[in-house]
Amino acid sequence: MKLHELKPVQGKKNRKRVGRGVGSGTGKTAGRGSDGQNSRSGGGVRPGFEGGQTPLFKRLPKRGFTNFTRKEYAIVNLGDLNIFEDGTVVTPELLLEKRIIRKLESGLKVLGNGKLEKKLTIRAHKFTKSAKDQIEALGAKIEVI
Repeated sequence: MKLHELKPVQGKKNRKRVGRGVGSGTGKTAGRGSDGQNSRSGGGVRPGFEGGQTPLFKRLPKRGFTNFTRKEYAIVNLGDLNIFEDGTVVTPELLLEKRIIRKLESGLKVLGNGKLEKKLTIRAHKFTKSAKDQIEALGAKIEVI
């Protein structure tokens, strides 16, 4: 490859340089038209503005309630824990490392779906009743963090 054989990358376009003289095609008013709110710097209307008519978001009724103190738990099913060896201490950090859970939200909650076949020590923030019963019936241990 030589310098004179270089070509620009296929599909890449240069940005439009406006206000650079009449000959450029976007000189003088820089493609904004002659006058009005949109021709000014900082001009234009805010998102959702409907020309003075009551905007849609204000016309619609308010519904529901968002609890700002709500806790969102990362959940794991008992059936997913069979990948560990007997006697393993299953912690939220270990589950993150093994990519069984993607993100530790406000804590870890163990659900009773699936069948646990290994005797593990499970450390979590919450357990469902069915998960507790199944773990204790197997002789495994529960530790609430």
